Amino acid sequence: GCARDWDGLTCWPRATFGEVVKIPCPRFFEEFTSFLQRNCTQEEYWSEPFPPYSIACGFDEGSSRGPEDQKSYYSAFWCVYTAGYAASVTSLITALIVFAAFRKFHCTRNYIHMHLFVSFILRAVAVFTKDAVLFADETMDHCLMSTVACKAAVAFFQFSILANFFWLLIEGIYLQTLLLLTFVSNKKFVWWFIFTGWGAPTAVMFAWVLTRIHQQNTGCWDDDENGVVLWIIKGPILLTVLINFIIFINVIRILVHKLKSQEGGGSHSSHFVRLAKSTLLLIPLFGVHYIVFAFFPESTGLEARLYIELGLGSFQGFVVALLYCFSNAEVQTELKKQLCKWQQQEYLTFTHKHSALSRETSPVNYVTQLSLLDKISPTRRTSVFQDGVTTV
Repeated sequence: GCARDWDGLTCWPRATFGEVVKIPCPRFFEEFTSFLQRNCTQEEYWSEPFPPYSIACGFDEGSSRGPEDQKSYYSAFWCVYTAGYAASVTSLITALIVFAAFRKFHCTRNYIHMHLFVSFILRAVAVFTKDAVLFADETMDHCLMSTVACKAAVAFFQFSILANFFWLLIEGIYLQTLLLLTFVSNKKFVWWFIFTGWGAPTAVMFAWVLTRIHQQNTGCWDDDENGVVLWIIKGPILLTVLINFIIFINVIRILVHKLKSQEGGGSHSSHFVRLAKSTLLLIPLFGVHYIVFAFFPESTGLEARLYIELGLGSFQGFVVALLYCFSNAEVQTELKKQLCKWQQQEYLTFTHKHSALSRETSPVNYVTQLSLLDKISPTRRTSVFQDGVTTV
């Protein structure tokens, strides 16, 4: 018969001679309910899928791109999100060092920012790890691949996404708490935030891994998931996105009220500009852009989803680090002070070395050294001794 086969999109199960295998379109084409068929021929080779993917599953429907153009397109897109995650990791690590190095920035607000930075870093590292383990070798048979390493890579990827969404939620909750309450017990809140931000994703992942092992322990755990397994991960993510969107709307409402009360009868254009700036700052912090496709099937607007969730999402960590660290006036002032301090120390060190070198090369110093040598010269010592004997 025909062996199990991976055609680049779908796993075809083992079949006997003459058997016709019928399978549904892959999950990412789930808006199409058609089926694909392949026949195990007399020569024990698989026939081409019929109808073709382009007809049965709407693959590349309405597009003039051929298979090679499609491959080139996704390769270029891979380069874009890889560059985005690399820029995010670099900027986030730098921001972490800045917040950790200066005691002035050791406060609850920045502690929460730092945990959010770590979650973005983990997400980027998880993407790199998953790509390296699952997609580095184009000849890899995804039907047969089911190793501990690839399952661990997928589990780590899922955990990093969960942790990132939970810390985005915590950022939103903390900001609303600051706006609503006059006094916040920092130590009390920060430990609850840390416990929730890392504990909740860990609990969800523990449940997901156990469910995978006992109910759907197939492949690398990156294949189509049944309802229970899928919603263990998707449910908490959708909940955090929905809550964060509600908090975002409420924070904008609070900001509008505060800006109106501060400006009174001031310029409406100035009020609008300040509100627009505040809103743009909050969008990457709250991850509001995820609400666009949060409650739609994964096949809906596939290319737009790729641009928003992978393209823009890969740069989200970079934007967060830029807005909440490098563009922060306090951080810029402290860095300028430290730079001036380093420059002053370098100048003093240079001046000290230059003055020491000048003394060493001075003609007066040569005379002093000759006089000293003359005083301690053995010849002079002998002469003085002989003069003393003659005098006696």
